[in-house]
Amino acid sequence: MKGIRSERSTQRFDVVIIGAGPAGAVAATLLVKRGFSVLVLERQNFPRFSIGESLLPQCMEFIEEAGMLDAVNAARFQVKNGAVFQRRACFSQFDFSEQFSSGWTSTYQVQRARFDKILADTAAEAGADIRYEHVIHDVDLDSERPSVHCVLPDGTRTAFSARFLLDASGFGRVLPRLLRLEVPSEFPVRKSLFAHVTDRLDGKPFDRNKILITVHPRHADIWYWLIPFSNGRSSIGVVGNPALLDAPAPDDATPPEHHRLRALVDEDPVLGGLLADAEWDTPAMAIAGYSANVRQLSTPQYALLGNAGEFLDPVFSSGVTIAMQSASMAAAVLARQLRGETVDWQAEYAAPLSRGIRTFRAFVSAWYDGRLQDIIFHPKQSGGIRRMICSVLAGYAWDETNPFVQSPERRLGALWQVCRPAGAGS
Repeated sequence: MKGIRSERSTQRFDVVIIGAGPAGAVAATLLVKRGFSVLVLERQNFPRFSIGESLLPQCMEFIEEAGMLDAVNAARFQVKNGAVFQRRACFSQFDFSEQFSSGWTSTYQVQRARFDKILADTAAEAGADIRYEHVIHDVDLDSERPSVHCVLPDGTRTAFSARFLLDASGFGRVLPRLLRLEVPSEFPVRKSLFAHVTDRLDGKPFDRNKILITVHPRHADIWYWLIPFSNGRSSIGVVGNPALLDAPAPDDATPPEHHRLRALVDEDPVLGGLLADAEWDTPAMAIAGYSANVRQLSTPQYALLGNAGEFLDPVFSSGVTIAMQSASMAAAVLARQLRGETVDWQAEYAAPLSRGIRTFRAFVSAWYDGRLQDIIFHPKQSGGIRRMICSVLAGYAWDETNPFVQSPERRLGALWQVCRPAGAGS
């Protein structure tokens, strides 16, 4: 970016959305279709790399609602119809066709650079004004119309005003950072190492239609993902305590994350065997301390979508689902407000959105303390209960007819009492 230039005159829109990822693209499309002028400001240029590559079936409802289904289907991404969990060569498979909730029973595993660009391009075709490489440095909520101030690619400063702001900036967390909304997450700090590989999985005992989640053979709080794509490549990653994932710098120029990820994969015989012939042709990357929370999700001037509001953990691939769910809910409430109706953002958006997040949070907590692992790998499982758990794994964390959504903490705790290994603490 070159030197900062003078500020241009303020441009006005009904809605300014920060971020052109899945939440921003879906919200923009839904609002444009309701007749509102929408500006989307994106810091990066698309396509760009992102993790969060294994969608959940619940996502498909919002893709369809936004009119993006044909474009996504035409991309021929890898179909995903379930999940397989593996621990010390013991397998537990969940097929989404067996879920408790009604709705979609399959989805896709996607390379996010291409997927996110398809959604953003579809939003632009619908009428959203998407502007890339716009870096937001300030926000003003003191005026009648909120405004955002940013720097353009040529270094010019400009401002945009709107009747409402939606923050879909993901890990950038623009409004939480500028408005000091962030509060510490209740989850411990964890780290993830990840890379894309040419997997060479053909002929091996692996179902490309399912994500594989592997528990480390010695450390129950370390787990791996293996997400196959439709082009013979896969995303491989590991999540755990940073102290266990850190590694000293190697003798050569290869990033230490790359050596450490490969070594950790080889520590599990099943996963190491599956990837024994893989070509590790891209350097591994790392991200740490990603769990986040905020003091409030919405006011009459703005709402936080997806990861901008709260990010839990990647273990159940809930990130894009929460992003799209929040986009759909916020767009519906906002459309009414913009038409002059009185709305209650806490009761109509923040509270119901948080109920589903609470369900995912309970499952994430139970995974890391071992209770959910004991449940998933229990040799004698009730078909009815499996279907209820399968629904949450499919993203239907807002289905209040599911007992594991109504009271997830209590249900998981009671079920673990039945499934816990002999000698486990209460």
